[in-house]
Amino acid sequence: MLERAAAVASDPGAAVLVCLDFGDDAFAETVEEFVRLAESAGARRHALVHGGRSHPDAKFFAGKGKVEEIGRAAEALRAAFVIFNHTLTGAQQRNLERELGRRVLDRTELILEIFGQRARTNEGKLQVELAQLEHQATRLVRGWSHLERQRGGLGKTGGPGEKQLELDRRYLGQRVRVLRTKLEQLRHRREIQRRARARGDVLSVSLVGYTNAGKSTLFNALAKARAYEADQLFATLDTTTRRIFIPDAGEVVLSDTVGFIRDLPHALVAAFRATLEETVRADLLLHVVDTASAARARQIDDVNGVLAEIGAERIPQLQVWNKCDLSGLAPGVERDEYGRICRVFLSARTGAGLGGLREALSEAARERRSVRQAARPQAISI
Repeated sequence: MLERAAAVASDPGAAVLVCLDFGDDAFAETVEEFVRLAESAGARRHALVHGGRSHPDAKFFAGKGKVEEIGRAAEALRAAFVIFNHTLTGAQQRNLERELGRRVLDRTELILEIFGQRARTNEGKLQVELAQLEHQATRLVRGWSHLERQRGGLGKTGGPGEKQLELDRRYLGQRVRVLRTKLEQLRHRREIQRRARARGDVLSVSLVGYTNAGKSTLFNALAKARAYEADQLFATLDTTTRRIFIPDAGEVVLSDTVGFIRDLPHALVAAFRATLEETVRADLLLHVVDTASAARARQIDDVNGVLAEIGAERIPQLQVWNKCDLSGLAPGVERDEYGRICRVFLSARTGAGLGGLREALSEAARERRSVRQAARPQAISI
């Protein structure tokens, strides 16, 4: 919960949400998503403050008058937090906290907080901690409780009077190196597993998509698994992999990965690279789209943007338009000019249209098999 990070003894479940419009055509959708993010992080009560600006203020990001409005809203709500749906600089964050007298989080820290709550496996926790430390290293706004005093003496801990800021940097650097080493070991283990699958000629499929598009529900429907699913943002952080059997395709390795979102923090993308390699090394991506969302076109673009950032933009992609039961679309398949299935319409919750997806996976497996056979050296008869 957000209580863990609370700096003001007000209501730890109350927050003022600040969303400024700098000319975004999809501002209303952005605000709705921001509210859901805050609620996912534990903001049980919240007040929304919004407004328009041509550009951010250098000192407070918002103008002086808007900051006063935020302060009044925070006092009325007894809010422990003020959360901006924007990326703040370290100086802006410090200035706002001094002015408002309460903890201020930006969009990056909000997403990091949610990731910290959702991570379940050891690898997921390591990746979240790495992202949090790397973000903290750029700011060092607050000191660490166990390094509050200056330290002196000989040795590698620093000379007499070494300042807390220097100790913070030293601690962060050491911990980041430890985490990177552990994650590299896990990455190497995943690479060995992937090579074994490649030798077994098994089709590797990864589910990708915007957060809350229904990837885990689809994963459970296909693999008959019990991966955690919920109507909330970032319900899944830890990659889950299962082997499934598809008629005419044989065994298929299916992976459920973390969902993407607009302006996904680069620190998270870097920290989760070991997990996202399941996506980069896949033979086929199932791009799950929430057909019930009015912002699905922008969400598709956002997902493709993250895929390009991690180097997965050239992997064959099949769009799976999910939640047809909510959007009124009929389950079925759409084929391209070559007769191949390029889009599947289904409802992972009801199971309608899953047969079309299995047919598409069979096609992909047969095509991969024929390509691999054509690439093998042919025996020369004499």
